[in-house]
Amino acid sequence: MENIPQYIQAIPLNHYIILCAIVFSIGVTGVLLRRNAIVIFMSVELMLNSVNLLLTAFSVYRGDASGQVFVFFIMALAAAEVAIGLAIIVMIYRNTNSIDINVLNRLKW
Repeated sequence: MENIPQYIQAIPLNHYIILCAIVFSIGVTGVLLRRNAIVIFMSVELMLNSVNLLLTAFSVYRGDASGQVFVFFIMALAAAEVAIGLAIIVMIYRNTNSIDINVLNRLKW
């Protein structure tokens, strides 16, 4: 605990865990309940960001940079997911004139 900055020591690790669990739960709820493809992608991004926050908090509390390295990999994965996901959404919209995922059954042969 000697290398942890003073402002980090003011917030207990349990608060970070609770916040990340709440944000992750909101993301899971958005993925399971929404039918709009863009809202689903936003919910997945919300889940990834909650994991990033938790990894960063654990990394700072332990004084180890390995969690922050994982955050960079997750951010790269999220950027690739957004680029490919939005391209898929644009192609779906061009074919069906809707971004509702229930309409995707029309794309089956």
